[in-house]
Amino acid sequence: MQALSGLDASFLFLETNKIPMHIGGVAILEGTLDFEHFKQFLQERVHTVPRLTEKLVTSPLNVDRPHWSYDKDFDLNLHIHRTALPRPGGWAELRYLASKVFSLKLDRDRPLWEFTFVEGIDCIPQVPEGSVALISKIHHSAFDGKSGAQLMSMLFDVSPKPRKVPPAVERKKDKVPGAISMLTQGAYNLASRTTKLPGLLWETGKATVKTSYISKVHGIDMPTLPFTAPPTRFNDIAGPERIWDSSILDLGRVKAIRKAVKDATLNDVVLTICAGGLRRYLMEKNELPDKPLVAMVPVSTRTDDQKNDMGNQVTAMYIQLATNEADPIKRLETIHINTVIGKLYHEAVDAESLMGFAEVIPFGLAGVAARYYSRANIAKKHNPIFNLIITNVPGPQIPLYMAGHKLHVNMGTAPIIDGMGLIMPVFSYNGSISISATSASNLMPDMKQFVRYVRESANELEAAAMEALQQQPADEPIAKNTTEDDTTKK
Repeated sequence: MQALSGLDASFLFLETNKIPMHIGGVAILEGTLDFEHFKQFLQERVHTVPRLTEKLVTSPLNVDRPHWSYDKDFDLNLHIHRTALPRPGGWAELRYLASKVFSLKLDRDRPLWEFTFVEGIDCIPQVPEGSVALISKIHHSAFDGKSGAQLMSMLFDVSPKPRKVPPAVERKKDKVPGAISMLTQGAYNLASRTTKLPGLLWETGKATVKTSYISKVHGIDMPTLPFTAPPTRFNDIAGPERIWDSSILDLGRVKAIRKAVKDATLNDVVLTICAGGLRRYLMEKNELPDKPLVAMVPVSTRTDDQKNDMGNQVTAMYIQLATNEADPIKRLETIHINTVIGKLYHEAVDAESLMGFAEVIPFGLAGVAARYYSRANIAKKHNPIFNLIITNVPGPQIPLYMAGHKLHVNMGTAPIIDGMGLIMPVFSYNGSISISATSASNLMPDMKQFVRYVRESANELEAAAMEALQQQPADEPIAKNTTEDDTTKK
């Protein structure tokens, strides 16, 4: 058995019935993929990602973190669901179904993942009639965006002809210790982890001194700190119903915008597009704060040696999004400076030390605290730690195929919690980039409008960049009209 890391375990104790903690997304596959063919395809490959056949074993009294253990009763049929969109089988119907699927938490008595196979996609622009979609949910305690690449490798091939995979080898059942043994080991682990706290505090103190030194020597501002974000509608108590939508942009043209600001990166441009959408959305509601919104941007700490490891290996930067700036080019310039400062300080601080605090938190106590935080609505009683999360996961820039069917587009989702009710996963793939958004229906009932504003922000930023570069504007908008249908429901 393998114990969860402190960071992985945090996604378990944060989870409640109304706060599911899964990542996943919506993948659209071109052509009519037969369900039985898909199930057989998955049956032949699921063993290549061991975590997909492992379930949680909890410690008595939650004295220790759970372990992953091979599920000898694993049944693929319990993890694959089949459905079809109602007519006309368009984007509105797909996003509605995805929102419903994302609202339900995973069953902890089984391996923590599910696929929903969706037929009847007949009316989405640029997608062949009769295509299918795959709605995926995988618990965040098992995968992060980077380790999810192993799952992608299992599902997809680089040619229409599926590659051969090694046959499954029978796995032995893990030996699960008895309750007394687990209690004893858990108590020992708890005590030994606590001894690491002084060292972590020492490293944190050194990091604080180091960042102050960098600020004084180089004459630059300190990076954005937690609890300095202005309150918004996203930072209220999240209801149980999720709402999801996505916009698709042309990746090449998004990259070209970088030239408008010296040394700007693709990530800077993506943050600026998101910021413009947020600004428009809040202005329409007369809710735009004077202070800029703050995004938490996850940063992978995964080394080359750890690229195939499961679980989560991330820290974070806090980036001001310049939502108080009307000019899109000035907004890009400001965000570029903010990310440079954030990266400078992030490199100066030992990421392993920051992650180490998650290792010393007692699992049972953390779970009680998280549930109390939710029940007592404590998120209403302090400034937001940050306003939203924007996470950018680069993907392959070549076509991928599942069981011989081309992946048309890949779009993401990730968890929200009380006080942090908006997350925007960004996926790039084969010349396009998807900017998705997940929230709660009580916080953003008009998600469709927000996603439209993200597209309008991208078009505005590109037009401003072309003007700054003295180039002719493009004939077509940068945002692909794949996910827009004004005649259908939100």
